[in-house]
Amino acid sequence: MEEKRMEKIDLQDLTFDGSEKFAADIGEPAFRGRQLFRWINKGIRDFSQMSDLPLPFREKIEKYACAGSVSILDMQMDNEDGTRKFLFGLSDGSSVEGVFMKYRYGNSLCLSSQVGCRMGCAFCASALGGFERNLTAGEMMGQIFEAERAAGEKINHIVVMGMGEPFDNYENLSRFLDIVRHKDGKNFSSRNITVSTSGIIPLMERFCNEFPQVNLAVSLHRLDDEGRSRIMPVNKAYPVDELIETARRCAAKTGRRITFEYTLIKGENDTEYDVELMKRKLSGILCHVNLIPLNPVEETGFSGSSRKRAEEVAAELTSFGIPATVRRELGRNIDGACGQLRLKKR
Repeated sequence: MEEKRMEKIDLQDLTFDGSEKFAADIGEPAFRGRQLFRWINKGIRDFSQMSDLPLPFREKIEKYACAGSVSILDMQMDNEDGTRKFLFGLSDGSSVEGVFMKYRYGNSLCLSSQVGCRMGCAFCASALGGFERNLTAGEMMGQIFEAERAAGEKINHIVVMGMGEPFDNYENLSRFLDIVRHKDGKNFSSRNITVSTSGIIPLMERFCNEFPQVNLAVSLHRLDDEGRSRIMPVNKAYPVDELIETARRCAAKTGRRITFEYTLIKGENDTEYDVELMKRKLSGILCHVNLIPLNPVEETGFSGSSRKRAEEVAAELTSFGIPATVRRELGRNIDGACGQLRLKKR
């Protein structure tokens, strides 16, 4: 490719092979692309700091590429638990939110995969502003680099369950997973990454074939079609019984435990009827049920179950042989808890 026809690209969006090709396209040997990939995936954005790259190569990079496009517009910190919520700015003026959480086993980042969301779940803030666009793999990587830079700490775990439905952006998600797990990049273990879906069945099966060691979480929230369709419109396309059977097959195929996310909404899905459905339909699946008392989102009109009720449900499921725990609340004081991330207009 002639240099004059090259478009300026985001180097954080390049896979290892893509970095080699980029170097070749601007007339450099492939090994320079490998060196560049390593620098970019250290979070370095200043080409002058890439000390083992010759100056003429750095000048070419400056001309044809940028080292990331994500910035931090705002950060809020919950002084009770150390959780930080970031408002990430994107190059086109859009923004997404992400959450940095501290656990005893390390630091975790909940990152976004879309600007907004088109799933329309009735209890979730991310759906309120509608859907704008998919994030690129580079924009997902950028959230990691900027969060680490701002926190001054290494991120050990990634959960792709911020704004958006990851499987509605499957190609960019796949590219992101290839980049973030590469041994010459961030080198994340598959087991330290979790991807959450509202239940897009064909892509769940593809994901389990292509990324069998990456953790899969399924947003369940109800187990009857009528009720689930009311609060999760995706159920109209992919009914809950088919979803559960797909999860059963995925767990059996990968040998990895499926996490079922279950937001407890007072009077909506926390009754004994709902618990009996969980016991009957989830029995025998290699799984864990993560119970989450609904975090307040004013516009939805829903309220969360009490902590006491959540613990009762967890105990009943566990005694039946279905492992269940109540999620520790993090970031609630800064609207950074599960279901509270939302599209911000700039």
